[in-house]
Amino acid sequence: MRNRLTSLLAALLCAGTSLGAQNEATAPLSVIDWLDTQGAIDAALPTPEEPDVTDSGNVPQVTVQPLRTDAAQRVGLAPSNITGLPDTLWQKTDARTLSRAINALPDAPLPALQNLILTLLLAEANPPAGEAHLFDLARVDALSRFGALDPALALLEQTAIDKRAAKLARYMDLSLVSGDPSTACGLILANPKLSPGKAHEVFCNARAGNWEDAVLVLGTARVLELIPEDQAAALERFLDPELFEGEPPLPVPATPDPLTFRLFEAIGTPIPTRTWPLVYANADLSANAGWKAQLEAAERLAQRGALGDNRLLGLYTQRQPAASGGVWDRAAAIQRFETALGTGSPSAVSKTLPAAWRAMDDIGLKTVFAKLFAEDLTKLVLSGPTADIAFDVALLSPAYETAETHFPSRALQRPAMAAVARGDVPEGLTSDGVEGAVLAAFSDAAPDPGIVAAAQAGELGLALANTISLTHGGASGDVARLTTGLATLRALGLEDVARRTALQVMLLGSTG
Repeated sequence: MRNRLTSLLAALLCAGTSLGAQNEATAPLSVIDWLDTQGAIDAALPTPEEPDVTDSGNVPQVTVQPLRTDAAQRVGLAPSNITGLPDTLWQKTDARTLSRAINALPDAPLPALQNLILTLLLAEANPPAGEAHLFDLARVDALSRFGALDPALALLEQTAIDKRAAKLARYMDLSLVSGDPSTACGLILANPKLSPGKAHEVFCNARAGNWEDAVLVLGTARVLELIPEDQAAALERFLDPELFEGEPPLPVPATPDPLTFRLFEAIGTPIPTRTWPLVYANADLSANAGWKAQLEAAERLAQRGALGDNRLLGLYTQRQPAASGGVWDRAAAIQRFETALGTGSPSAVSKTLPAAWRAMDDIGLKTVFAKLFAEDLTKLVLSGPTADIAFDVALLSPAYETAETHFPSRALQRPAMAAVARGDVPEGLTSDGVEGAVLAAFSDAAPDPGIVAAAQAGELGLALANTISLTHGGASGDVARLTTGLATLRALGLEDVARRTALQVMLLGSTG
């Protein structure tokens, strides 16, 4: 899990999501004090005067107490020197208000906004006012919704899991999806009052070898109707599979449930993950899953930024496709293109790039392709349709500012995109529709006053969450909201995010 988590954090950095100071030439108007003082260190507090030596040889009495409490604490995986966000990100906003804003974050935003969402959810900062545990759970739930299983577990592990039933229930669910519920089961058996339910107690007792206790709890709970009938049937087969040999398989439950998911796997009737929430796709990344299942799961997770780009590429190129159609065709197209790129031959690249680009378009992974291959493509002398595609690839990459340098003739043909990429819209350059809305945001459009006021009042986390929702709404087809959302990102100091979002909405189309 540690390696996968490290890969995700590295991917955030490589994607340029760090919210630190912009280059001087492209720095937007800042409305938040902390943006103007990046890197400043608070003056150290004066230390009280103390005697140089002790006046006694006695050993002082030391009181020891556990630090693990349920008090509000800093929770996060990415410190401010990585995210560029201040420690006060959350602390001036009520936890319930923040939880609602996190719950309202869009499920399928443009990749630049998705990257900003993950940065926010992973940011380490001081806790918010009020019931901070509610905010912690909201972040965990959001990470789970986006498929980021390991970060969700890691966040929970920073909190007092064994102090609140809701936290232990989340931890058990996510641990079941990850395939390693040992620690969660230990906490449940040690704290039965916090158990998510009797079904989990049966399962955990069985895993611990307490078969008699498991059977007793199941029998009692079934009589008292404390376990749903379909789950009780799965638990019976889990406890005594030989008793049900020759019986027809149980029907797949309509409601996704992590315990049922693992029970069905244990009794030999695994549930396909494609029709279940995204977080379950992590189960198919296991080496026990077939290559096709791994590829499809990796594509789903990569669409939401929950899988490292290089890991997806590694799966695409792991072996020769066994068939044709769907994911097999995508793997074959990527393999052929990567081989051609490795030769350094513009002719070979011209023959393979269009098919690979179409394959990534079919699955919504153009930005992932751009991050993987843009740098190598810009080193080649390309022409015709291949150069057109390469220009798009460069614009969708973290190095979008250099696209005009590498493809000057294409930049002249598409002045709006070139202007947004360099962050300088010349006076008189206008358009209509989405392109016009984007150009207005990089000209003189006003940001959302309420969001700016919240940021100026110190509620930056809330302001950023609301800006993401606003901009996503604009990217879904509301051009007025798109202009305001992009202008607000710029006003908050997120010039890079604003430009990447603008280029993505022009090149990838509506997210609605």
